[in-house]
Amino acid sequence: MDQVRYGVIGAGLMGREHIANVNALPGVEVTAVADPHEASRDAAVAVAESTVSVFADYREMLDADVCDALVVATPNMTHIDVLRDVLLSDVAVLVEKPMCTTIDDCLEVVELSANRNGLVWVGLEYRYMAPVAHLLDELATGVAGRLQMVAIREHRFPFLEKVGNWNRLSRNTGGTLVEKCCHFFDLMSVIAGARPMRVMASGGQNVNHLEESYEGEHSDILDNAYVIVEYDNGVRGLLDLCMFAEATHNQEEISVVGHAGKLEALIPEDIIRVGRRGEHRIGHVETRGASSSSVPYQGLHHGSSYIENSKFVEAVRSGGEPEVDVMDGLMSVAVGVAAHRSIELGRPVLMSELI
Repeated sequence: MDQVRYGVIGAGLMGREHIANVNALPGVEVTAVADPHEASRDAAVAVAESTVSVFADYREMLDADVCDALVVATPNMTHIDVLRDVLLSDVAVLVEKPMCTTIDDCLEVVELSANRNGLVWVGLEYRYMAPVAHLLDELATGVAGRLQMVAIREHRFPFLEKVGNWNRLSRNTGGTLVEKCCHFFDLMSVIAGARPMRVMASGGQNVNHLEESYEGEHSDILDNAYVIVEYDNGVRGLLDLCMFAEATHNQEEISVVGHAGKLEALIPEDIIRVGRRGEHRIGHVETRGASSSSVPYQGLHHGSSYIENSKFVEAVRSGGEPEVDVMDGLMSVAVGVAAHRSIELGRPVLMSELI
């Protein structure tokens, strides 16, 4: 197809982010936006650089047949309801993370996706951040040797404000370790090249949103946690999350260690470090730039959403397979659910208990 027509369901922060990325993509235009919130619809139309049909109900947009591809960027808890309708068609779909808020809903999406012709792509764009992509490329050369440990630290600012602050309640988001951390559990699995088997976690809500309540319901989202994930090939992963640590130099630090060496990716410093045992010592390793400056639109995620959308469009045009599929979406959510369960029960949780 000469021109790929995008429809965006959900015109909040991430919906508008996708529109801005599409503006920078050649041969692609946003033709439709659907959102029940008028202010969000108006904001989305203002961002778009094309003529946009506007709908209050996404079902009307589906019936209008004005899109070749859809982005689902509605609040987390609504993904399953939207996807139940969208996946009845064969239109290509990019659904924002987390794919759903529960394992059962994710399993339903896997089933609904199994027998349709259109691709389903899950928006786990951290894979495409330049330092992460460089780290994955370097890891593929075997420089680290036999992989043993993966550690991801995210020290960042609190959750942003959303319409009605729906993201302040775990029942809406799936919980912090699903909502925010599915990105990192996806990366861990990609790096480990294996299936998660056991999860141990400790976390709490100690600083952020403590005095907030919504229609009598107090905010209950975790703002800090440690999560250990054990994989079936012996690799161990560690997530260190703090959401009141914006006074930091790097928001994300990713460390990968094997028997022969160590790799690091630092964001937004945009560098990777490569250390080889027997060649390098502490304080003296190879350091390289890993910039995304060549990406036409940087946006909220250092150019990774642009790369994600460009790959999605390429797959739409070619009829190819998604690089990030519904099984990736399921597993990234399942580890987060297991981590929350571990905190609640005060013990390790086997993935076989949940899935």
